[in-house]
Amino acid sequence: MYGVSTKVSTGFDETIERVTEALKTEGFGVLSDIDVSATLKNKLGVEQRPYRILGACNPDFAHKAISAEPDIGVLLPCNFVVREDDDGDVHVLFMNPLAVLDLVENPKVPGLAGYVREKLDRVMAAVST
Repeated sequence: MYGVSTKVSTGFDETIERVTEALKTEGFGVLSDIDVSATLKNKLGVEQRPYRILGACNPDFAHKAISAEPDIGVLLPCNFVVREDDDGDVHVLFMNPLAVLDLVENPKVPGLAGYVREKLDRVMAAVST
């Protein structure tokens, strides 16, 4: 499975705040914040339910991964999606680093992916409560 997801009981804006704070607790910063709904509205005139992609990075893990495999940047950062569906339910998703980084043919990288996955699971647990 390439992604991990959960439905949360908080509203969209509060969920963005909770994800950002939980990431910070696990040593991640948000490097990018892509408001997909606003972009589609501005560029195409399309109305879209709230949908944002947060590009999260843990500098220590990023440094280790890039040192082990210089081209790994094509798989970074760790993306978190916060989206609202047509029923108003809010979902949080992240890319499973084990699924993607397992593709890298470097024995140092999958081990790092396991540590990252543990941290991302804790983020998900924090926003699910």
